[in-house]
Parts: sequence; C-alpha cells; structure tokens
Amino acid sequence: MEKYHGSNLRRGRTSLPGYYYFITITTLDRHCWFDSFAQGAVASRSFYHPSVKKRADTLAYVVMPDHVHWILCLKGNLSEAVRSYKAQVSIKLGGSVWQRGFYDHAIRQDQSLRRIARYTIANPLRAGLVDHINDYPFWNAIWLE
Repeated sequence: MEKYHGSNLRRGRTSLPGYYYFITITTLDRHCWFDSFAQGAVASRSFYHPSVKKRADTLAYVVMPDHVHWILCLKGNLSEAVRSYKAQVSIKLGGSVWQRGFYDHAIRQDQSLRRIARYTIANPLRAGLVDHINDYPFWNAIWLE
C-alpha cells in the first residue's frame, strides 16, 4: 500500500465556501497534548476564536487526546481555516502541537450532518475514555438545545 504524505493529501483539495467538511487533525507524533483539562479546553475554545470564525462556522467537534475531528461550514479557503485553528492552539500552548497537513472530506448534500456529528462525537465512547458522552468535556455541536 502506498504511503501518503502531506503534499499528496493536498493534491486535488478544493475549497468551496458554503460547503460542509469533516476535518481530522493529528498531533505531532500522536503526542497526547489534550489529555489534561486545561489543554483540552484550549483546543476546544480555539474553534471559536475570531480568526477561525472568520474562515469557518463550527458545527461540531471533538477533541481527543492526540487528534481532533471538526465539522465545519467553510467561509473561504479550507487550508487557511485549518491553519488558523492550528495556529491558535499552538500559540496558546506554546509549542509545536500539530502534524503537518490534515485529512478532509467534503460532506455531500445527501449525507446527514447530524448523523456524521453523532458518530464524530461518540469517539470518546468508542475509545473507552468515558462511559457516557456527557462525562467527556471536549466536544460540542450546534444541535444542542
């Protein structure tokens, strides 16, 4: 199987404002940056930083110890939105947090955003971090009332 590098992942990537994307961003060397409350809170709050909000609307996210999943509605360029998020977290944590690149999947109109969000948010349950999602502090979704 061919190993994919960041430059190969970016080939063919499109940025379509108004479209929904599922993003996965991994920490450098899969280091568990977000296994403490303070650092997980930084990663969570950074989705709502003005520089990130200018580029994307956050629909749902989950911050895992060594990666994040983010569902967004793009306002401009996808790489710039992810770069802005990664920069905010790195600046606030004072170090090189992220692996280069990211994984993206454009969500088609016929796919259910809520279904994808539920699956995404259930990551801590599947990983055995908690027994109930309400016990995990690092997630959010716009569909909460």
